[in-house]
Amino acid sequence: MIPEPTAAAASRSSQLNKPCQDEADASGAVNHSEEDSGNENRRKSARRRKRTHKSSENVMHKRAKASCSHARTARGSTEKQEQVEAVTLFEVITMGRSAMQAVIDDWIEAYMTDRDSSLLDLITFFIQCSGCKGVVTAEMCHSQEDSDVMSKMVEELDDDAGLQYKKFLAFPWILTVTWPIDADSVDYPLVQSGPYGRWFHSEFCDFVSVLVSQCQHSIIFDSYLMNSLISLLTELSNSYVRAFRHTFTLAAVKLLSALVSVALSLSVGIENSQKLLKVQKTKSMRQKSTQQLEKIQKKIKELQEKWTEVENMMDVIFKGVFLKRYRDVLPEIRSACMEELGLWMKLYSCAFLNDSYLKYIGWMMHDKIPDVRLKCMLGLQGLYGDPVLLPKLDLFTSRFKERLISMTLDKDNEVAVQTMKLLLIISKTSDDLLTPDDYRQLLQFVYSSQRPLACSAGELLYSRLLNAAAPESVTQAGMNEEEVNKQQKFSQLKALLQFYQESELHKHVVYLVDSLWDCAGALLKDWPTLTSALLQDSSADTQSFAQVEHEILVEILVASVRQASEGPVLAGRSGGKKVISIKEKKAQTDDSLKLTEHLLTVLPNLLSKFSGSSDIVASLLRIPQYFQPEAENTQAVSSLLAEMGTVLDFHSHHAVLEAAARTFLSLCGEETCWSSTAQAVRDTLVQSWVDQLKNLLEDSLKGDSLSADEEKMREILSMLKKLRAFHNCHDLSQWGLFDLLSPLLSMESGQGEAEVLLEVLQCLSFSLLWSLSTSGETLTSRDKAVAQRLRLRLFCERSHHCLFHSDPGVKHQAFLGVCDVLTAHSYQLQVWDPSSFGPLLYTPSPKLQRALLTFVCAHVFVDSDCDSQSRASESSQEDKLEDLHKRRNLLAAFCKMIVHRVLEMSMVAEVFMYYTKVKVSSSRTLRENALTLYC
Repeated sequence: MIPEPTAAAASRSSQLNKPCQDEADASGAVNHSEEDSGNENRRKSARRRKRTHKSSENVMHKRAKASCSHARTARGSTEKQEQVEAVTLFEVITMGRSAMQAVIDDWIEAYMTDRDSSLLDLITFFIQCSGCKGVVTAEMCHSQEDSDVMSKMVEELDDDAGLQYKKFLAFPWILTVTWPIDADSVDYPLVQSGPYGRWFHSEFCDFVSVLVSQCQHSIIFDSYLMNSLISLLTELSNSYVRAFRHTFTLAAVKLLSALVSVALSLSVGIENSQKLLKVQKTKSMRQKSTQQLEKIQKKIKELQEKWTEVENMMDVIFKGVFLKRYRDVLPEIRSACMEELGLWMKLYSCAFLNDSYLKYIGWMMHDKIPDVRLKCMLGLQGLYGDPVLLPKLDLFTSRFKERLISMTLDKDNEVAVQTMKLLLIISKTSDDLLTPDDYRQLLQFVYSSQRPLACSAGELLYSRLLNAAAPESVTQAGMNEEEVNKQQKFSQLKALLQFYQESELHKHVVYLVDSLWDCAGALLKDWPTLTSALLQDSSADTQSFAQVEHEILVEILVASVRQASEGPVLAGRSGGKKVISIKEKKAQTDDSLKLTEHLLTVLPNLLSKFSGSSDIVASLLRIPQYFQPEAENTQAVSSLLAEMGTVLDFHSHHAVLEAAARTFLSLCGEETCWSSTAQAVRDTLVQSWVDQLKNLLEDSLKGDSLSADEEKMREILSMLKKLRAFHNCHDLSQWGLFDLLSPLLSMESGQGEAEVLLEVLQCLSFSLLWSLSTSGETLTSRDKAVAQRLRLRLFCERSHHCLFHSDPGVKHQAFLGVCDVLTAHSYQLQVWDPSSFGPLLYTPSPKLQRALLTFVCAHVFVDSDCDSQSRASESSQEDKLEDLHKRRNLLAAFCKMIVHRVLEMSMVAEVFMYYTKVKVSSSRTLRENALTLYC
């Protein structure tokens, strides 16, 4: 808090205010010193104990009239030594709303008895809330028009004394506040960080509201309290001191909000009285009472006078505070003004909801501070959400609609989200405000990287396109309710598929499903409807789906299964929940059980129907990876595994094989109920592939050449692809694939030899990696360790020859295979337990090391532009990025070998010699990889 003024400062203050002090002594002025009116709250204990104050301080007792009387007696008598337990207005903020109401009631009683002293207590309260503990001096002013008085209204600095002075008129008082010159650099209560600042802000606003609420039937209309209070707030809201300006602006706009409630209450009273007067006038002469009529008319007149007075108060605050502060340099002040303006227009639309006030929100939507723009959006949501208010917003909408739509691209995520929610409200309340082009632009946000924004756009998509009733022809066909409901969901799926196809973002189904999950979860989790749409006969149903739609629908089914099983966690999308609640976790488990029970029985039929499409089969094969392992249905699992085996016999596409291998890995897990069944089926499949490959190689591999016709070569490649895909996920060491496939590395060039070599190199590298990773379990003797090292040497020597192969794919795979195997071997040596057998040391030959370095220099550090021109006249941006990605992987693999000390450190010098020659524009990522050598 602000330090206490020095003695010299106090002397300087007393000299400057000496004339004021003389007049104050004659008129009963009160001095509030720093010791008496300090910011006691900053020193308050956790229990918020009441404090005992000096007998000279104005206090409000917690008790009613008797306590107040006793306190005044205690202040007037110096003989009594009894100290009265009391609480100031500033302290009441710490006590909650109920205590606040009681103390304010006591203050009102004290005000009716001694309004000057009580008003000074209120003034001191507001000054204390601004964090100021300076001296407050008051003197009486008998005329507002006195030119001498107005000339005294100053705000100046005294650098010698280190003090600031603010003298202003709060009629009938002239107040002088003196505080240290560095007050503006201190954190005042409203801007303090942490829970205290937020709590104080809330309690301070509540105090202003309660004060007006408790006074609205009494002293608010005495032409003294509100005039003085509004003068105080207006003067100090214009101060150049940030603490004063912020605190008193907030108090002023909150005071106007409270007066809006009073005006609404008076309007209701006037309306009710006018209705009562109308009833009285319609009575017959015998029933009509003249006295009653006069009484009602008098009441109406009084209420109208009060209403006019409140309107004048609001007008003075708006013109004196809001118009000067809504573009204040302090963003907190601008935010408070916009927040309260939105509230005024919603609650008191007859006075504030017009273009004269709406323009301020329109202007501040361009503010550079996100919180100000956010308050504008939140205020507009309340206005557009009320259909009664929409006619008054037509001009504003036509003027600022483009700005609203552009704010969905706001750099602040929360502003963009709230803007999208506002546009969603607009679309629900009015159909013609947004054009089809506007919707086309807004609906693309379902693919946004920010999940809250994407979910808001998904809700707009669902309400605009998907949440439609079934066509009349469907409802009139005599169907039962279940069939009608099914056709309605088919219509929704049709609309969703059409939107996805028109958006032309065919690799973002998972993002679309995630965006719709919160609002359209009932549709996306309706597994029977999704599968029945895929299984229906296209020739017998008019609502059937085309082949292209089947592919998209399968992607939606897989994405929905993943979402229900794992939750909304997507790569590249942020803003979602990081921790889910227990209730959400239970719902997720229930959904997983439901989808597992249903899809276990239906998935074989889907695989059988779409067995001819590799893309659809690859997608369907991913579904079992999300099954709940506790589900027990052995017969259904056996049927599914049998159908998967049939599909694998028919397909050798990379995506199908990879999905199948990962699915078998999931099904063979020890935690599943069907692991033994899945392992048996997997072993049977692998054994059949190995046997077929042996038979094919016995007939085709003769010496160092592979002689086979086109059909046999295709079968060999098919078996190699299947074994490579499964060896990537499963340990197939028991089938001896290394000894079976290693002779193929020395065969001569021939038809289809490059494709075979590529698959063989991957299989052998996987075999060695599995052998190294299980060394602690499999190497039980020295002979086995020696055999492992011999296989490692053989692979490195044969791969060394493949580095000079004519096919680029074979060369790249040979290089990556050697790097991965040598890096894994080095790691196993580091973590090896000396008490047991482990891998033996193997050092690559100098020729191999030099060949690896030469390969990196020739294929990584090259000019991409020249290289691309030599390969093709023009290349797309995607091809350039793919080429850059491959070169980055090659360099990363080489750098890892140096980091793990597989290669000599002298290799670094030649790498950095080429590093400085790489163009920054095209290969900056290559530099970043090279920097890892320093780690």
